Amino acid sequence: MRLNELSDNPGATKNRLRVGRGVGSGKGKTAGRGVKGQKSRSGVTINGFEGGQMPIYMRLPKRGFNKPNRKRWAELSIANVNRAIEAGKLDAKTNYDADALVEAGVIRRAKDGVRLIGSGKLSKAVNLTVSGATPGAIKAVEAAKGSVNVAPDVMTRRDKGVKADKSGKVSKADKKTAAPKPKPAPKAKAEPKEKPAAKAPAKKAAAKKDDAAVSEYLEITQKYDADADNAIVTKIEKYLGASLKNKDAKYVSCSDETELETIVKGFMKKKMGIDDKEAAMEKVKAVCTTMKPTRMKNRVTFYYLLAKNEGKLGEF
Repeated sequence: MRLNELSDNPGATKNRLRVGRGVGSGKGKTAGRGVKGQKSRSGVTINGFEGGQMPIYMRLPKRGFNKPNRKRWAELSIANVNRAIEAGKLDAKTNYDADALVEAGVIRRAKDGVRLIGSGKLSKAVNLTVSGATPGAIKAVEAAKGSVNVAPDVMTRRDKGVKADKSGKVSKADKKTAAPKPKPAPKAKAEPKEKPAAKAPAKKAAAKKDDAAVSEYLEITQKYDADADNAIVTKIEKYLGASLKNKDAKYVSCSDETELETIVKGFMKKKMGIDDKEAAMEKVKAVCTTMKPTRMKNRVTFYYLLAKNEGKLGEF
């Protein structure tokens, strides 16, 4: 036998089927696909197509697994904390909570709380008060001789099997199944009480409380003036009034020329008595330079430094 005489057994091989070669081939016209157009082409899948009517996956309501009152956390990594320490935004003397971290420019907004995450090393110690922290993050802060205070969430406790609404009150349907309250013991006859002393007027008491209260802006202002008086800071806070409740008006943007012109026309002219716009603008920009390390410059401290530079803190 020679090589040119070798061959497969009869029926072992077949010729490739050639489609679209006329009606007589058995696979002509549609080439075995049965239809024309889109479905006759390769790479096309029309899963869920219902002939043009609204598909069932679009007709059904989208509910479930989306908690309407879920909390959104601002995540703060150990790497970002270390960058803030090296940039001089954080120090070991202050205990930083969510608002203080926003004020220092470490995070943009606090949302529903701050979660400390990640691991690594810190160059200096830092004290943080956060809503949550991972074990690796706590270990990294404590290794640098710092501290992490995790503030626990407030939970409304109730008996097992008794439903409660959002306010934490037991619903009327479950009051029957809830454990009955014990009856109070009979009260003994009370002895005649002496007449209480006359109370001081409410306005005077409220005024004393306001004087004794420490302004939330005092600590920030003392970073620039260690001798800052709480009474003056509080008066500036009252002078600004409702504008501090607006997030945009609460801070001063030194990069916005329009806002700086508003300070010149308003505070510098009306309160400080400076009519020269150019001189007033230079003094405003000088305070911007002083507060340059602080990314979020609060308006109370900004106005305090303007008044201090003019020697007119006594007007508040």
